[in-house]
This record gives sequence, C-alpha cells and structure tokens, in this order.
Amino acid sequence: MAPSITPIYAALLALIYLFLCGRISLRRRARNILIGLGGDAELERRVRVQGNFIEYVPFALLLILMAELRGAPGLVLNGLGLALLLGRSLHAWGFSQGEGEDLRFRFAGMVLTFTALMGGALAAVWG
Repeated sequence: MAPSITPIYAALLALIYLFLCGRISLRRRARNILIGLGGDAELERRVRVQGNFIEYVPFALLLILMAELRGAPGLVLNGLGLALLLGRSLHAWGFSQGEGEDLRFRFAGMVLTFTALMGGALAAVWG
C-alpha cells in the first residue's frame, strides 16, 4: 500500500521551506546581495534558519516514511509528523526573532524535532 500520511507532512514542510527560502530572496533583493552574505547579519540569520530547517527535515521525514512502510500505526505516524512540523516551525520562529529572540521557542522546537527523530528511528525499526 502506498504511503498516505508521510506525504501530507512532507508537503506541509515543503511549504514552510519555500517560505523560508522566500525570506532569503527578499532580503537579498532588498540589500542587492547576489552571492554570499555581504556582511548582513539579518541575511545570515535567515540563511541559518533555512539551513537548520533543511538539515533536520529530510532525515526525519525519511524515518517517518520508513515507519509508515513498515506498518506503524497512524496515531504514531501522525504524532511523529506533528512533532516534526511543530518543532521545526517553533524553532524557525524563535531563531528568526533576531536580537530579542526567545530561546524557549528554539528549545521547544529542538525537543520536538529530536522526539520526531528518535520516535521515527524506533518506529522504523519496530513498525
């Protein structure tokens, strides 16, 4: 049977990724920075927010997909998907706040992301 749960989370996360990419493009255009960071701290922050997102999401989605293919229950898959979606969203929000960033959002985001990774790893092995 074809996966039906993981693609939903992949699509939602792809939309968030596109949003993060758009923020970089807008900043580059506003500051006329075509390559590199141009010494712009805000651009650097936006690049790292997007980079951090893409460093975690593909592997976590792969684990969730493997769990789905192994027959993990829908409740488990949705829990993992929601943890990843909420975790990456909270982390991106907290990281994007600049000098006045609230580390609680970043911390909660990482806890949820690590939960999705660990849970995905376990579910991929044991279904």
